[in-house]
Amino acid sequence: MVGIGNELNGDDAAGVAAVRLLRRLSAAQAPNLHLLIEAGLAPESFSGPLRRFGPDVVLFLDAAEMGEPPGTLKVMNWRAAAGFGPSTHLQPLSTLAEYLIAETGCQMAVIGVQPARLDFAAGMSSPVKAAVKRLAAGLRELLFGE
Repeated sequence: MVGIGNELNGDDAAGVAAVRLLRRLSAAQAPNLHLLIEAGLAPESFSGPLRRFGPDVVLFLDAAEMGEPPGTLKVMNWRAAAGFGPSTHLQPLSTLAEYLIAETGCQMAVIGVQPARLDFAAGMSSPVKAAVKRLAAGLRELLFGE
C-alpha cells in the first residue's frame, strides 16, 4: 500500500494520512505481512522496496479530482492515473504501475479521495479527514479481518 501526496497542500495529503493511520490501527497485527509506504511526492522512489517485497497487489492511495463531492472514495483503474489530478507527482502513477507490474507481476489499483482544497498550508478539510478514517478502517478490516 502506497500513500501518495503533498502534506503541505491541504487534502493532497489524503493518501499519506491514510497509510499513516492504517499503520497505527494495525500496529499489533502481522507487521511483515503488508508493506505500508508513506511515499509523499515521489512514489517512484519506493520502487526498490516494492520490488523486494514482491507484492501480489499494490494499492496507491491518493487525492484525485473526480468531479465528486469532497471526501468521496473511489477505486480507479490505474491506467487512468495518467490523467487525473491533482498531480503533484514527479511522473504519472500509471508509469510506475506499468513498471511494477512488469517487474513483480502484481495486480494494481488506485483508491482516489476527492479533495476539497489543495491550497498550501490549508490543512486537511473535514470531509477528507472523515474519508481518510473510513478508508483506513476499511483497509484494516480487509487486510486483518477486524
